[in-house]
Amino acid sequence: MAITQDTLRIVDRIRNDLTQMTDAQTLALTRAWVEAWDVLAPEFQAALVELMASAKDGAVTRSMAAKNIRLRDALQNARKVLDELAAQTEVLVSTDVGAAVLDAVEGHAALIGSQLPPNAAGVGVSFTRMSPEALAAIVERTTKQIHSSTRPLPADVERIMKRELIRGVAVGANPRRTAARMLQQVEGRFNGGLTRALTIARTETLDAHRAATQASEKANRAILEEWEWHASLGARTCPSCWAKHGTRHPLDEAGPLDHQNGRCARVTVTKSWKDLGFDIEEPKSITQDAEAVFNGLTPETQKNIMGAQRLELLQSGQISWADLSTKHATDGWRDSYGATTVKDLLAKAA
Repeated sequence: MAITQDTLRIVDRIRNDLTQMTDAQTLALTRAWVEAWDVLAPEFQAALVELMASAKDGAVTRSMAAKNIRLRDALQNARKVLDELAAQTEVLVSTDVGAAVLDAVEGHAALIGSQLPPNAAGVGVSFTRMSPEALAAIVERTTKQIHSSTRPLPADVERIMKRELIRGVAVGANPRRTAARMLQQVEGRFNGGLTRALTIARTETLDAHRAATQASEKANRAILEEWEWHASLGARTCPSCWAKHGTRHPLDEAGPLDHQNGRCARVTVTKSWKDLGFDIEEPKSITQDAEAVFNGLTPETQKNIMGAQRLELLQSGQISWADLSTKHATDGWRDSYGATTVKDLLAKAA
């Protein structure tokens, strides 16, 4: 049940492979969204200039915006483009999910092997591989979830863009400049769809990887004990993930339930060598103590990670390391752990 140096190398490799996959998703989706806006922008620009030029008494009313034919046509074209982008997101992520599931099973086999004694298979301790049917079922479930998440995306983004466009706006001395400012605001609403698409892509890919790992665990329960939460202990890691690193959990517990776009890993831990029937000394686990690592960082880095108030509460002993993480319920998404708010930490310290 010891995490070895080989285990950590495998965890890093798995994390890097997933990062490369999600980075490629980010690049592809961002490029698609940017190219789509480059096509839509001139239409909106022309419509907004026309709308601003027709303003009376220096203001565009909601009624004027709602009735403008050119603006309506631009919105309709935007909806068509958004439908295409949503479909592209679904295809891209669904394709990656299959690879993520296969990678998870291969990675899980390597993780278990790194913790077993040499020649373990020779004495009846071995890894059980999942059937293709079981893996296909995970991919199918995730694909349905991706479809469910991306389907409302076009209508939601269109509604937000429309709301931005039909609100009353004061037109200054230069209608074209006002139109340019409005165009920037509309572009921001349009790109809100990209932000959601990226979150869907990363979250569903990682969760499919974790689901495959859990399924592989079920097939190997005879040699497994629990799982360990592993975070990347760096300056970009949030307080919650720092606090959860190294904690151990039952195999039946889902996780790691980190926040959206989280990068934490589920590391399965085998039973002790003694429990597996080996009468040999087992090495000690080398999982880093997150709190000790944090205490070795520079004061500036500690403050950047925690924030001034949270760090002061922690260093003064008014809160514990475990207090840094809180489980949250989010509508339309799974439960997740995130950094405990300073307000809640102050209440704990009172």
